[in-house]
Formats: sequence, C-alpha cells, structure tokens
Amino acid sequence: MKKPSPYLTFAGTIPFIICALLLTFDVDAIRVLGKTEQVLAVYGLVIATFMAGAQWGNHLSLDDNHPWAFRLPILSNIVALLLWLGFLSLTTLGFIVLLILVFLALLLIDYGLCRTHIIDRSYFKVRVYVTCIVVISLIVSAFQL
Repeated sequence: MKKPSPYLTFAGTIPFIICALLLTFDVDAIRVLGKTEQVLAVYGLVIATFMAGAQWGNHLSLDDNHPWAFRLPILSNIVALLLWLGFLSLTTLGFIVLLILVFLALLLIDYGLCRTHIIDRSYFKVRVYVTCIVVISLIVSAFQL
C-alpha cells in the first residue's frame, strides 16, 4: 500500500487555495470559522509550524556529528518562534508576507536535507510543487488585503 503522505500534502493546499479564491471574490468571512483573512493566517501558522516540527523530527535519527543534527533543531525552533511572534504582532498582511518567506525558507532547508539524503528526492519533489501552490495562493491573498 502506498503511503498517504503525498496525497495529504497536496490536500493541505486546499484551504490556501480556497481562502485565496474567497478573498479574490470579496468574501469577507466564512460562516462559523470567521474572517477569511484570519482563517488563512491561522491555517498558515498551523501548517508552517507543523512543517518546522517535521524538520525538527528529522534530526532525531542523525548521528551527533552530522552537521544537520545541530542545525535542524535550532532552525526549526527559530522558525516556530518567529511564526508565533509574527502572528501576535504583525498585521494580517505582514503575517502573510512572513508566511511566504517562511515557506520558502522551509523549502530551502528541505533542499539541503535532500542533498544530504536525509529526505528522499520524491518527498522533496512533492514539497516543491506544494510550496509553489501555497506561495502563489498566499501572494494572491496578499494582493486582496
């Protein structure tokens, strides 16, 4: 049986796409969930923090002398704290811009992990496609705010 992770990873882009479309069509709020821009910001916070946590988890299986064994926990904690502080202190537009930068930074880290064979090439390929979808959705959303 195939792993569900690629499908779940692509499915994770759906809320980004829907929020971008809703904002484009001036849908200010989503019934029960709240303001569309807030729904997008919170979902982006959850997903980006989850991705940083996944990168943190990658260091657990590395030998202590591996360069990424030191880098990954530090970088992932910086990303998580930056996201938290950004969410609390920035405007929604500012936070969306931060999310764009963070998703690109997380992809850059994954590129390094792929080059050193910590993550496999097929996973990285999915990450590239998904990051493109997410970043484009966030850019579209940012232009609507």
